[in-house]
Amino acid sequence: MSLNSVPSGERIHIGFFGRRNAGKSSVVNAVTSQNLAIVSDVLGTTTDPVQKAMELLPLGPVVIIDTPGIDDEGELGALRVKRSYQVLNKTDIAVLVCDSAIGLTPDDKKLIEKIKAKNIPYIIAYNKSDTARTEPDGDNEICISAKTGENINELRELIAKKSRITQQERFIISDKLQQGDIVVLVVPIDKAAPKGRLILPQQQTIRDILDAHASAVVTQDVQLPQTLQALSKKPAFVITDSQAFARVSRDTPEDIRLTSFSILFANYKGNLRLAVEGVKAVSELREDDCVLISEGCTHHRQCGDIGTVKLPALIKKFTGITPRFEYSSGTEFPENLKKYKLIIHCGGCMLNEREMQYRLKCAEDEGIPITNYGTAIAYMNGILKRSLSPFPEIQSLL
Repeated sequence: MSLNSVPSGERIHIGFFGRRNAGKSSVVNAVTSQNLAIVSDVLGTTTDPVQKAMELLPLGPVVIIDTPGIDDEGELGALRVKRSYQVLNKTDIAVLVCDSAIGLTPDDKKLIEKIKAKNIPYIIAYNKSDTARTEPDGDNEICISAKTGENINELRELIAKKSRITQQERFIISDKLQQGDIVVLVVPIDKAAPKGRLILPQQQTIRDILDAHASAVVTQDVQLPQTLQALSKKPAFVITDSQAFARVSRDTPEDIRLTSFSILFANYKGNLRLAVEGVKAVSELREDDCVLISEGCTHHRQCGDIGTVKLPALIKKFTGITPRFEYSSGTEFPENLKKYKLIIHCGGCMLNEREMQYRLKCAEDEGIPITNYGTAIAYMNGILKRSLSPFPEIQSLL
């Protein structure tokens, strides 16, 4: 991935929902001006959510999601409906496509209630207006025709208007920097490091530092002491990969602020306070308690993988017991969390903010403590308070 590309987690997610044969896929193709979705008169042509990252004017970078029909039938149909409802968890703007000749059905109204409950901005698009017409009722409804192109541009504009409700300026570290500051980024290169590239949080942090007109100096953990000595002035921060936290803390003078990519992204995604409150549950684990370690991305597990190898080993060493560990990755976040005593999540760089907040809310509703990789590793190494130096309001919780 180039530094100029926009990661999926930073794009506005637009979900298209509706009953079978309402014309969802046709509307998706018309809005995107691409043959993104397969179109057919056969009921249930879309059997799984179809997701595509793209540029959509006048919005810019977005993720378009076409979903199966919310009225699908049978055992497989029920699974498809469930998948459609799951898409709501990462949807920033929902477009409900209805057949103009039919109007809103009980299935549509049920979906609208779910959308409202999740506080998602939404649009009702009455499709096939070239054959029948339902008069819009309110500024979030519109009559369109995917076949003739009627009001498709107006639908794009309405989506753009709704998107402005969801957007707010967020910073990884740049809001804590002055022009000319130096930030040292510690990036260990080991067997688990991807070949020939930096991982996404590292890329995004570098770009955020440059946006502040500061300088990013990238080094490996084994070279940190020499790097610090070679600098012309004291760096504003040292930011490290969580797995090197202990060594980097030893090699970084106490008068230099230290944190990790994972802690920065916990704050960026709006869950740092919850992570700090939840991490204390590590000390309360008992033999055979079940811990869920969850990642937002899917990748090939290698020897020394942080989620499945290093983190469990550190927990066993810190607690002196052997809890049970379960793992989830990608979109597979468990619906029932009751059996877990603790959830440890990655930084969520591949998840958009809405999906990350959904996962946090699930844990909070069940009363399950949730923390993240960087917070847990810093806590078990006795350096959490120091690692929270960029966030004094959260540091004061300790």
